[in-house]
Amino acid sequence: MSSTAHGARARARLEVTAAIKEAARSQLAAEGAAKLSLRAVARELGMASSAMYRYFPSRDDLLTALIIDAYDSLGDAVEAAHDAVADTAPARRWTAVCEGARDWALGRPHEYALIYGSPVPGYSAPETTVPAAARLGFLMMDILRDAQRDSALAKPPLPAGLRPEAERMAADLAPDLPPEVVAAMVAAWAELYGLIGFEVFGQFHRVVEDRETFFRHAVGRLAHSVGLPASA
Repeated sequence: MSSTAHGARARARLEVTAAIKEAARSQLAAEGAAKLSLRAVARELGMASSAMYRYFPSRDDLLTALIIDAYDSLGDAVEAAHDAVADTAPARRWTAVCEGARDWALGRPHEYALIYGSPVPGYSAPETTVPAAARLGFLMMDILRDAQRDSALAKPPLPAGLRPEAERMAADLAPDLPPEVVAAMVAAWAELYGLIGFEVFGQFHRVVEDRETFFRHAVGRLAHSVGLPASA
């Protein structure tokens, strides 16, 4: 086979794969991840089910591809938000990253639900999803490292009973950061997704009206909780 023909086949495969993913995202929005079906996607695209399996051997393979794409899309969004304020104080960069995550989630609620909503029955995410899933957390840790390098990172309080677990987390996630900071960072990471999830899934209805201002205030408190000084 000539290189030209091989390139054409590769491009065609990429195009069909992209079309399958887009149809699957539409199905996620309409039915939810638990009802994702290769046969339904194939029907929407006018493909034979047997042809679909040449691209994604199982529903779980398609689901994994969608999850990685969602995590990477979120990672791209928060990294772009960070880059726009890269020369500012760590707390400002922290806030920008959190706001980038919120903006992405509000613009893509069904993809947010896929990666941070209810687990899909019968599905277990493979290790291949981890690098994309970790992008936001690693970016936040990089902000903390920069603050520590500039002697602008305080150690949050750490209960004695939590120290062994904090030291274990630090050894696994960020050996160059104090255990006090890593434990606080993991808590802040989870709290950030809780804030975003409450908004995306409607739990703030008739509770918080000015949600943008509330969110910025909340992530400022999270920045303080991990030891970052307030922005000037």
